[in-house]
Formats: sequence, structure tokens, C-alpha cells
Amino acid sequence: MSTATTGAPPRAQDTAPPPPPSGRRGPRRERQWPAYVFLSPWMIGALVLTLIPMAVSLYLSFTDYNLFDPPHWVGLRNYTEMLTEDPRYWRSVGTTLLYVVIAVPLKLGFALGVAMLLRGLGRGRAFYRSAFYAPSLLGASMTIALVWRALFNDGGSVARVLSAVGIDTGGWIGDPDLAVYAVVLLTVWQFGAPMVIFLAGLQQISPDLYEAAALDGAGRWRQFVSVTVPMLSPVVFFNLVLEMIQSFQVFTPAFAISGGDGGPADSTLFYTLYLYERGFTASHMGYAAAMAWMLLIGVGVLTLILFRTSRSWVFYADEEGR
Repeated sequence: MSTATTGAPPRAQDTAPPPPPSGRRGPRRERQWPAYVFLSPWMIGALVLTLIPMAVSLYLSFTDYNLFDPPHWVGLRNYTEMLTEDPRYWRSVGTTLLYVVIAVPLKLGFALGVAMLLRGLGRGRAFYRSAFYAPSLLGASMTIALVWRALFNDGGSVARVLSAVGIDTGGWIGDPDLAVYAVVLLTVWQFGAPMVIFLAGLQQISPDLYEAAALDGAGRWRQFVSVTVPMLSPVVFFNLVLEMIQSFQVFTPAFAISGGDGGPADSTLFYTLYLYERGFTASHMGYAAAMAWMLLIGVGVLTLILFRTSRSWVFYADEEGR
């Protein structure tokens, strides 16, 4: 008996639309193709500009290639020469590690200090934030690096100012013991980018935490150690990873300040500068490709160590209830 004659309400299976044919795509799949269309430029760029060049570079690292003749397969010779027969390679590694160990903590320290000062400002915060951020936009340029070389050269402004206060260091650029510190200071001067990130992190810390710490008798230093540092530790970790990776890739300041040869006495022979010298000056592109892959592996290992050790000092607020 039908539902029309009995007056009973229709059942769900009676009113449900028929399923689409098996060969027809559902409406959800039909809505996915615009996403692939919009993602296609990125996917093509990642394939053409990143993945394929990386594969070619990996192949060239096992060859003897001078940019003019076809690559000649040599196996692991580039890597064995690099690790066992090239003292300048290890000198570049040591110079770069020294630079990273000194420049990264100083840069992050200045960035955090200025961010805490700006957090307490009322008016003018936007102006000072932009002013301190400007060197991060300009510092990587060759022009600024050449100006920095002039400041720290023999007879430059820095030598004259220090001599006026009784510190006679001479020009830093010509001194093997001081040349690398000129590059360090140029890097520290560009603390604007991590400063902005620190400032954003400081603004997310609840004032109630400081009020509770003050009620317990905590002073400014205790509040900084017990409240600011733990709550800001994810931001510190983020800036630390970014700055470490960028510091291992420093090139423009080293090239400009050293004149492109890593002098004096290889004191500014940074890793990327030596890679450039072997690849484009000496035309040993296979060797340079091997250096690039060793740099990738080294930075990857250090980044993994940071992630592993971060579990013991990075605090996430959403982990309180776990």
C-alpha cells in the first residue's frame, strides 16, 4: 500500500536522491580542480627551480665539471679530497662556525633587548619598530657591505674613534684577528627581523602572569627569568633556527669586506665564499656542488639537534594540561 493512501509520512529512503552513476565524479571531487589550478604555479616552480636543480647538483657532486666540458664521473673523489686533502676547506668550516657561535647569540640578544624596550613604549612604538627594522632590509646589500668595509678599513671612522678614546686597533679589515668581527657586527646590526618577531611574542604574554609574579614578591629580573623566558621560549627557538640557517649561508658581507678572496690570511674565508671561489673562480663546479651538499647535511644535522634538545627547554602553553 502506498504512502499516499495511508497518509503515513514518507521515509528517508523514499525521498533520498538516487546515487550518482558509478562513472560520474562526485561534487566534492569536482570542486577540487580549481585548487590544483591555483597550486600549479607553485608546484611547477618547486619542480623546475628547486627539485630538478637539486638533483642535477647531486649528480654534479660526483663528477669533475668545469662549466665548459661535459661532466666526467669521478665518484666520491670530490668528497674525499674535501675532507682529507683540502686544508682551506676546514679553515672555511672553522671560520663559519666561529661566526655562527658569536653572531647568532649577539643578534638574538640585541633583538630581545630592544623588543622589551619597545614593548614598554606607548607613543612612537611603530616609528621605532620601523627604524630598527630598516637595517634588516638594507644590510644584505653590496652597497652597505662596501660602506661597512670603508668604516672598518685602515684610517676609517671606527679606527679613528677608537684611537681617540685610547684604543688603538688600527683597521679591522687588514687585521686577521679582527676582520671576522667586522662581519659579526654587520650581522648584529641587522637585528630588526628577529626583534619584530620577539615583540609580537612579548605582546602575547598575559599581564596576569606578571601581576601574579609581582604578588609573590618577584622583581624585574625574576619576572624575566620565570615568566618572560619560558613563555617566549617557542619564539626564541623559532628565531634561533632561522638565524642559524641564515648565518651558515652568509656571503655578501664576507665577499665585500674581504675583497672576494677571504683575506687577510683566510680570516674571512666563510664557507659560501670558498664554495663560490672553487665553483666560479677555479671552475671546479663538481667540487663546489659537493661542498653545497655537505653544507646542507651539516645544517640539517644541527637543525635536527636543535629540535631534539628543544624538548627540554621550550615551553608550550597548551602542554600544561597534558
